[in-house]
Amino acid sequence: MDGAGVRLYRVFGGMETVGLTDPFLLLDFFGSNDPREYEAGFPWHPHRGIETVTYLMEGKVEHEDSEGNRGVIFPGDLQWMTAGSGIFHQEMPKPIGEEDRGLLQTVMPNTTVKGLQLWINLPANRKMSSPVYRDVRRGHAPKVELDGGVVTVIAGKILGVEGPVKAGMTVDPTYADVNLEPEAEVSLKVKNGYNVLVYVLEGRGRFDPNSKTSIPEGNLILFEDGDEVRVSSDKGVRFILLSGRPLNEPVAWYGPIVMNTEEQILEALSDLRRGTFVREKHPLVE
Repeated sequence: MDGAGVRLYRVFGGMETVGLTDPFLLLDFFGSNDPREYEAGFPWHPHRGIETVTYLMEGKVEHEDSEGNRGVIFPGDLQWMTAGSGIFHQEMPKPIGEEDRGLLQTVMPNTTVKGLQLWINLPANRKMSSPVYRDVRRGHAPKVELDGGVVTVIAGKILGVEGPVKAGMTVDPTYADVNLEPEAEVSLKVKNGYNVLVYVLEGRGRFDPNSKTSIPEGNLILFEDGDEVRVSSDKGVRFILLSGRPLNEPVAWYGPIVMNTEEQILEALSDLRRGTFVREKHPLVE
């Protein structure tokens, strides 16, 4: 349970895994058709020193920040926030209702909410940068059609196609949603020296051409160094591909605040007590 009472699955997160997943800090999967398991949401809370990425697959999420920016993301939409020097925000998952029918012609009212939240670390020289909010609508993320599948490119470059989010360039992140039909195969180029992760959302697939083991949904795969990820599916598989340049910097972590030293954590907590946590009066909006 996290937030005010949202049931979720923490794929990874915390000091125990940061050395393996650097620059990615945390990945949460939330999904339920019971509103009691998500409607309490994630009310007002601070962030500093990181980027948060919310990718929605079903339902909707109403969001708002401490500067009055607000909106709603729907299935296929994404919110990428650079917290930088500090911002307060809230995210409240909601079922799709009759009031949304005009906005979502292909989605019927239902109570299912499903999505991911990813935290990306910021390097020391950007932790106190100006906050930035980005909403990416599903039509703005390019799709690459494959022989037996489709790749939605959110950030980075996949198969020669670049995603719409130009964020966190110091860690050069790649974020892609890959959906393969039964008996399909794909080879995706990645960069040597980067940490590469795959989270299996649906179905199962083989992620090692030398192995007959098929890995089912709910599992995280960490790749050793190399320049490609080769995947084949038996009955279909959908997965998230993440790739980023590791920062190899010290990490000091306290809840939603991730810095480099304990002194910086204490400074952030002092800022919260004094009411000086938000350093920028009006965050930049891209």
